[in-house]
Amino acid sequence: MPPDSAAPTPTRLLAVIRHAASAPHARMAAEALRDAAERASLSLTLDTAEAPAGTAEADAVLLVGDATAEAARHADRPLIATTVVEAIRRPEQALRSAASLARLPRPARMPPAPAAPREAGAATAPSAAAAAGSKKLVGITACPTGIAHTFMAAAALEKAAAAGGHSIKVETQGSVGSKNTLTEQEIAEADAVVIAADTGVETSRFTGKRIVIAGTNDALRDGQGLIARALAAEPLGGESRAAAPAPGKSTQAPGVYKHLMTGVSYMIPLVTAGGLCIALSFAFGIEAFKEPGTLPAALFQIGAQSALALMVPVLAAFIAFSIADRPGLAPGFIGGSLAGAVGAGFLGGIAAGFLAGYVARFLRDRLPFPGSLEGLKPVLVIPLLASLVTGLLMIYVLGTPIAAALAWLTEFLRGMGSTNAVILGVLLGAMMAADMGGPVNKAAYAFGVGLLGSETFAPMAAIMAAGMTPPIGIAIATFIARNRFSQEERDAGKAAAILGAAFITEGAIPFAAKDPVRVIPSLIAGSAVAGGLSMLFGCTLRAPHGGIFVVGIPGAVGNPLGYLIAIVAGSLVTAAAVAVLKQRSPVAAAA
Repeated sequence: MPPDSAAPTPTRLLAVIRHAASAPHARMAAEALRDAAERASLSLTLDTAEAPAGTAEADAVLLVGDATAEAARHADRPLIATTVVEAIRRPEQALRSAASLARLPRPARMPPAPAAPREAGAATAPSAAAAAGSKKLVGITACPTGIAHTFMAAAALEKAAAAGGHSIKVETQGSVGSKNTLTEQEIAEADAVVIAADTGVETSRFTGKRIVIAGTNDALRDGQGLIARALAAEPLGGESRAAAPAPGKSTQAPGVYKHLMTGVSYMIPLVTAGGLCIALSFAFGIEAFKEPGTLPAALFQIGAQSALALMVPVLAAFIAFSIADRPGLAPGFIGGSLAGAVGAGFLGGIAAGFLAGYVARFLRDRLPFPGSLEGLKPVLVIPLLASLVTGLLMIYVLGTPIAAALAWLTEFLRGMGSTNAVILGVLLGAMMAADMGGPVNKAAYAFGVGLLGSETFAPMAAIMAAGMTPPIGIAIATFIARNRFSQEERDAGKAAAILGAAFITEGAIPFAAKDPVRVIPSLIAGSAVAGGLSMLFGCTLRAPHGGIFVVGIPGAVGNPLGYLIAIVAGSLVTAAAVAVLKQRSPVAAAA
């Protein structure tokens, strides 16, 4: 008996399961949770529609499905929510989250109780004080290239949280993977979640939390407002994945744009590696790769026949993944491969990705299926049906006309006269500087990257040259017109030069944000000049990133001297325009 009495009391959990749409699914969730609790030695009480548990004692409450509507009934205990599907597929994870929530230190609720009879308003005082006090937040930032906006948005959220007296941990999903990854305990302890991303981000681990979803520019422009929206949002439950509605017009990127940028972000490393491997092969001679067994042949095989061959399937797969999550991957890869096989290229990959994603999502959410066979949907039914629909449509309906359109576009670009080429370069250059990493910038960038697969390299050269000139031009302006910038801006100009050389256009954002009327037109003018000159000189580029440093790789840049002239000329135009327009700037006068 003494050993039994000394044994630790198991964590007591209450799972409230409601699912009006399908009673069999609710029963499956209950059985899955019961089995998982037994394996984990957890004390679990089930409250279902058929067998309500009433006011069972529990250290934490797991609300499953429609049970979130009953949250008020359990307001005195820690609450966490999940979906019926998650409870069936990953019951251990749902129970772990609830158990970790139960083990967290609980704020004392008993001391304020005696004051309640004295004053009617006393009951609301503690919650009001808590709402006004310091909060714990977690967040995620991500952008298509995963380089600049990802980390700038994270820094903006951290600064905004500190200014509001809150603490925040931000997970950055950048080009090198996730950094500062959030743990289950940190998520459980968080009062709200802020997601500032221009690509698709998995949100299932935040079910039951107050959450707001926006773009990286929202964090850069108004981080405190974004945090306030998150703290004021209603907790998400059920299968909802949307952000809480915010007052006023939403600035979040449209879904189609976000899906496309997700695909582009996963495609870029393949294009970069493939393009540079081909360039290295050409460094041995433009025809050297045709000799079997040689190093140039191996480099060409790595770049052209492997990396670039995967470009379109990866683009399509991750567009579909952004739309339908994991069920979209298989049909996306298959649709992208077929797009390459029929000659539809990146345009076909985009079409296949959206088709596969929406078909997979429709099947996932709308396909009626016996509850006992629900587990077959993600591994058998959706991959098979979505792949068949996507594949057959690509082969018999969409592939041929898209291939014809791509062939026409490729021939048009290759056959452009110098005047049309310059006009295109000016347009692409202006787009790169219009919002410095925003939707317009990324649209131009995605256009150039897509054309690399069809061996059209001139637009990419104009785009990267134009993307480098804004920060470099700003850096030059802070040097030649020092009295028109504050000391802080002059120091930032040094960093902007390095960012510009690395093709990180976002290095000019702090200057544009402080003085958009004078700075942004200057940036657009310089980038337009750089893009136009690059096309005029016939410059080409095989790598979609790397900035000035790829010029040193043999074969990566066609006409490297003309390319450098275009970058220098565009940067000088930007610097001169900024210096002239800043003459009457209030900031310059104060300095």
